Amino acid sequence: MEHDETKEFLDSLPELEAGKTYCFKCYPGIECFNACCSDLDMVLTPYDILRMRAALSMPSIDFLRVHTTGFHAPDTNFPVFKFKMLDNARRSCAFVTPEGCRIYADRPGACRMYPLGRATRPDGKGGVLEQFFIVKEDHCKGFLEKDEWTGEAWKQDQGFKDYTAFNDRYMNILSRTRHLGRPISDKLSQMAILAFYKIDEFQGFIQKMQLFERVEVDEKRQKAILTNENVALSFAMDWFELVLFQDTGKLKPKNVPLRRKGTRPEGI
Repeated sequence: MEHDETKEFLDSLPELEAGKTYCFKCYPGIECFNACCSDLDMVLTPYDILRMRAALSMPSIDFLRVHTTGFHAPDTNFPVFKFKMLDNARRSCAFVTPEGCRIYADRPGACRMYPLGRATRPDGKGGVLEQFFIVKEDHCKGFLEKDEWTGEAWKQDQGFKDYTAFNDRYMNILSRTRHLGRPISDKLSQMAILAFYKIDEFQGFIQKMQLFERVEVDEKRQKAILTNENVALSFAMDWFELVLFQDTGKLKPKNVPLRRKGTRPEGI
């Protein structure tokens, strides 16, 4: 996790060490059902928003306006969006019902991992090392159940694999940006909102700005980028790595120069 508030919170929790287990089960009918779905302070990742929007069939601009509050991280100037709770006494989740979450199959990663928190750090080999922490709240009766889990087993059971791939890569971009020692420009920050959080609009931007004329992308992937939002998000991350870090590992520039002498990367 790259957000300082999140890191401090996780550091205050007991770690679930590799191979160790805990007991937990949540289901309709348990005494505390839905109790954890209120008064949340939850950052949404680009992949969270992509999945939630798809479940709701909402354009990105509408989803961000209705369901999030946004700001810019002071150290990187990258956009950050938090999930907006309802304005009622419980500060309830907009998607919770007596039967449970109405977008359960596409719920955010933090909800998916609960009652575990997950933190990552670079492993020095291009991957990440992960740690799990137990988020044990007083109201939760799920810990009294007999179902036993390791952190890895819970992650697999809850369908966190796709979230891991996208979220870890995005957090790596934020971490590398911090190491540059300066925030990105406001212009590039606005581009980050478009590329990472407004994928439906970014697909149109790619065509309008003829982005495929500037980087090497084979025809099969071009078509997938313009029709599949998951592939478009992956391309957005490739593109930002190229712009910010001149990283040609996944995307190579064509003859059009990405950076003129004496300009910063965001001047493209």
